[in-house]
Amino acid sequence: MSVSSKQVLKLYRDMMREAKKFHAYNFRNYALRRIKDGFSMNKGLTDSKEVLAKYNSALKSFEMLKRQVIVTSLYKTDNIVVEKKREKCIE
Repeated sequence: MSVSSKQVLKLYRDMMREAKKFHAYNFRNYALRRIKDGFSMNKGLTDSKEVLAKYNSALKSFEMLKRQVIVTSLYKTDNIVVEKKREKCIE
């Protein structure tokens, strides 16, 4: 079975969408960064066996990501300073 570029792109988008569901800023940014780095690092793969192996690995990571989002949603915390919206100064 070979993997089409559309399937890879769909997996990338699904993983990015799922990572954005993390409530915690650090987890969210870490997941987004790892996904971007992983896909860009393997962007130039041409061997179909390697592509299939990386695709299957990414599918496993996607399933793990879904579980992590669910678990972290059970233990929500307050936003950190970086996340707080800036209040407008009224003079």
